Amino acid sequence: MSNEEARNNGPHRITVSPWPTEPLRPTMANVEDRRPGLGLSSRGLERDGVPFVPISGELHYSRIPRHRWEARLRSTVAGGVTTVSTYVPWLHHVPERGEPRFDGNLDVGAFIDACGNHRLDVVLRIGPWCHGELRNGGFPDWVAAADVEHRTDDPKYLELVEEWFGQLAGHLGRRAGPDGVLLAIQLENELYDQPGHLRTLKTMARQAGLAAPLWTATAWGGAQLPADEVFPLYGGYADGFWVDSEAGWDPTFREHFFFSHTWDDPGIGADLRHSELTAPADPTAAGFPPATCELGGGMATAYHRRPVLAPLDIATVAFCKIGNGSAWQGYYMYAGGTNPPGGLQESHASGYPNDLPRLSYDFHAPIGEAGEINGSHAELRRQHAFLTAFGAGLAELPSWLPEVRPADAHDRTTPRWAVRSDGTKGYLFLAWHQPYDQLDPLPDVQFEIAGTTVPSEPITVQPGTLACWPFFQEYGGIQIEWITATPITLLDGPDAPVLVLLADHSVPVELQLPNERPTKLTPSEHPVRLLSATGALDLLVLPAALGPDLWVREHPERTLLISGCEISWYGEDPVQVVAAGTAPQLRRYDPADRRFVEVPVNAAQARAATAKVDLIRPAADVPATYGERDGRASSPKRSDIDRLAARYRITLPDWVADVGEGRLRITWAGDVAELEVDGTTVADRFWDGTVWTVDLQDAGLAAATDVVLHVLPLSPDSRVWLASEARPTRTPEVLVEELAVG
Repeated sequence: MSNEEARNNGPHRITVSPWPTEPLRPTMANVEDRRPGLGLSSRGLERDGVPFVPISGELHYSRIPRHRWEARLRSTVAGGVTTVSTYVPWLHHVPERGEPRFDGNLDVGAFIDACGNHRLDVVLRIGPWCHGELRNGGFPDWVAAADVEHRTDDPKYLELVEEWFGQLAGHLGRRAGPDGVLLAIQLENELYDQPGHLRTLKTMARQAGLAAPLWTATAWGGAQLPADEVFPLYGGYADGFWVDSEAGWDPTFREHFFFSHTWDDPGIGADLRHSELTAPADPTAAGFPPATCELGGGMATAYHRRPVLAPLDIATVAFCKIGNGSAWQGYYMYAGGTNPPGGLQESHASGYPNDLPRLSYDFHAPIGEAGEINGSHAELRRQHAFLTAFGAGLAELPSWLPEVRPADAHDRTTPRWAVRSDGTKGYLFLAWHQPYDQLDPLPDVQFEIAGTTVPSEPITVQPGTLACWPFFQEYGGIQIEWITATPITLLDGPDAPVLVLLADHSVPVELQLPNERPTKLTPSEHPVRLLSATGALDLLVLPAALGPDLWVREHPERTLLISGCEISWYGEDPVQVVAAGTAPQLRRYDPADRRFVEVPVNAAQARAATAKVDLIRPAADVPATYGERDGRASSPKRSDIDRLAARYRITLPDWVADVGEGRLRITWAGDVAELEVDGTTVADRFWDGTVWTVDLQDAGLAAATDVVLHVLPLSPDSRVWLASEARPTRTPEVLVEELAVG
């Protein structure tokens, strides 16, 4: 049946049933490397017999000042993340052979301890090669220069690795031992054709004293992995810097905006892959569930290609993976950072196909380089709250795809949907959004699952819709046949539990109870009480406009919060509120009073002002190119910036020196910018159309005597690719529109 015929033949259909087979249990975490209470099967992970869905976010401790670890972890917890993953870059720790460093922000052991204090699991990605847009892929220069066959079982190379693993294990001690605290250890990264070497690395890590219940490896690109030895993890990005500037929106990115049971992504790392692709393996065949470690939390900015993704772009990819059956949601990156000085980034000069900024690794992540909370944080944290509240049940539901699916990655007329169901209950997932090539409204949409039709009448699905509708679910003894609103969390109440849902984008809210007619509900901040002979339930359907302001705190008890400010918390301490230029506000839902109540906030309104900007020297004429490698434009050298960039002296308000904490937001346009404090470059940026945020304290601005901004214009003839939002300002002029401090 064609897609057009399907649309003309009534509701779109999915056939659902129980799992076709019993779960498989690998030896990993069940026989070998067992930890009390932790289990693993082809359906997912379990704690004390209860399924759960890990939510991991990548934070690089060595790219974040140590005094900022706590703040980043608080913001991570506030985003609903349950696990921190991090590379352990050999390059950062052992720049000189025989002189390992684990001091300051290189104290990975202290970072693991800090994560534990926040109830966060930890995944260490120990390499030896890790990529991460690092020079030499994370190898120290002396390793990269060694006369060995890197990333193989060459004995001379293994001697170097043994030394590194021993140094790391010695530092971590019992944290990474057989009774340690790690959830997982990742071996290597994007190694496609050396399964034997991965097995060797695992043996060596164990011999060094490193242990975890889970041993993982990246599986994209048709990676050949040693059977039963590593847990294959996948990825998915909405766009990437690693394709050519003229490539457009590659199909490997497009495909993540559709529901599918294909987990491999041949695009990730393709610019560095030299082996032939092999047919992707089915992770469940070896007893492992489909799982991810690199869903794009944003995207890095390369010189030749500078993608900027909207929060909904990020959220749609993650949402589709949940509908596909993901047993582990892992993001790269979740918090941005700053490279140590010394040119330790991936670059043409170090033999890589991409030039990255020398310092900035902001990644447009949910938590920015300066610690700011970005829009993707809100879009993702609602999904995370759902997974935490309902993950135990969701993990028991297989994923099913419709009878009629989109024809290809360019299909714009077929609904994109999937169902998680065991044949008796489930969730319907609907996604109608993608970047760049915007979708049109989709008319006459209605679905049929397990003998029920939802909604009661066909609707028009508007672009930007992400909807998750529960069907045949029971809450508090109340049976709900279906409801067209997305569940966020479930709160305990003195008289009845509170099912919190969010109205979806332009979708009317309908509630279908057994043996009753569908009821239309008006979203509000006040619940509807449902009663039956078997139970009671408060149904709180919030307006879609409140979505960006919703937060769910899980400890010491699950609490629903509303705030338009940046908020975070630690343990059982009061919520910390950061209000930039606005009065701090925070509300909490009280299940007993069945309403939102104001929460007193002990925080002063942040001061805000505009910095003074004086032109020191105008920019000179700039060339169309500064060179290239493999057809990709090279970034200007520091000497080019010194010769050609405009220079501005920045004068900050006097009170900045007193408050210490704050951020400088730079609204600008050009090509490349560098911020210099008392003669030292402390921050840099490639222009991509977004506001540049710098932490006042970390950049040394609060105590600075001389702050100079260097801005290099972008030639109109440059081959650099920019997002459409940035293209109107693609002129040879330098623009510094505003520097806001607050």
